[in-house]
Amino acid sequence: MANWLEHSVQVEVDAPIELVWQLWSDLEQMPRWMKWIDSVKVLEDNPDLSRWKLASGSLEFTWLSRITKLISQQIIQWESVDGLPNRGAVRFYDRHGKSIVRLTIAYSVPGWLALLMDNLFLGRVVESTIQADLERFREYINNLQAS
Repeated sequence: MANWLEHSVQVEVDAPIELVWQLWSDLEQMPRWMKWIDSVKVLEDNPDLSRWKLASGSLEFTWLSRITKLISQQIIQWESVDGLPNRGAVRFYDRHGKSIVRLTIAYSVPGWLALLMDNLFLGRVVESTIQADLERFREYINNLQAS
């Protein structure tokens, strides 16, 4: 039996919403700022589907994700359709030249992993990792704007 865990983190980015949206909505660029994401490949015949690979140490998971809701400069919502069970949304808020990016992810913890790790510990690791990912995204945009 699996348990679902959910986390939400956010960051303020000193960049206009158009740029923040442009960078984040290019899913194949995710490994540039998401530490555990090894690769993302959008399927050519169906751009709403993408193949994801997560790798951290000796753990490796893959899944096929489907975009379930997309509103330009507002939200990208997804769910996995095979592989690692997960779902979530990234929301974008325009703050007049700045932007807020809020990422919510939910995932199913496989039974064997739940036996190895306490869910609270796993939750703290995941939440601190995705918060660091958003901070890397902010740095990525800052570096792009500075060059």
